[in-house]
Amino acid sequence: MKILIVEDEPKTGDYLRLGLREAGHAVEWLTNGVDGLHHALEGDHDLVILDVMLPGIDGWKILKGLRAQGREMPVLLLTAKDYVDDRVKGLDLGADDYLVKPFSFSELLARVRTLLRRGRSGMEPTSLQVADLKLDLLRRRAIRAGKRIDLTAKEFGLLELLIRRAGEVLPRSLIASHVWDVNFDSDTNVIEVAMRRLRSKVDDGFEYRLLRTVRGMGYVLEGPESL
Repeated sequence: MKILIVEDEPKTGDYLRLGLREAGHAVEWLTNGVDGLHHALEGDHDLVILDVMLPGIDGWKILKGLRAQGREMPVLLLTAKDYVDDRVKGLDLGADDYLVKPFSFSELLARVRTLLRRGRSGMEPTSLQVADLKLDLLRRRAIRAGKRIDLTAKEFGLLELLIRRAGEVLPRSLIASHVWDVNFDSDTNVIEVAMRRLRSKVDDGFEYRLLRTVRGMGYVLEGPESL
């Protein structure tokens, strides 16, 4: 899932970005309200985590601007103020949830999962499947031929990308931008290492292989009928 964070406190923003990336999400972090509103309006984010007190444009105005333009992605407000009037104001403007600083990351992550599940309800499937490989997107689980496969957050994100675009050869640059949210240098072998580990978990010991390397082009996940 793609999450936009608009937070001007460096420690809080970096904390959120690192934690949500480790949880398997693609994260964009901005530090002022003007850029935050622009990216929220122009981007394709599944969730916006929005600080109320921001330079340029405050969180109230960003939220109001999003809803005025018909953008209905879930918005989680962060604030240092625990005032009932502020909470009511945020909800009246269209916020989906409200979290007061300081907060525990486990609580924030639970709220993020709930909002993402609610935001995607009826819009996208909650599971993906190719051949005998199935991904449960809500529980973040992979199962092949009835056997559960233990994956790290990054491995699950990589497998989700491959299965969503099954049959399509994905270049390293696309995988890097979608799963790691960065551009890797040509000499970096992070993707190759990750693919080897994923292939050993998904393919080793099963009847046929789903993952393969297309030399000079990238990687592809295909069902047996395509092999």
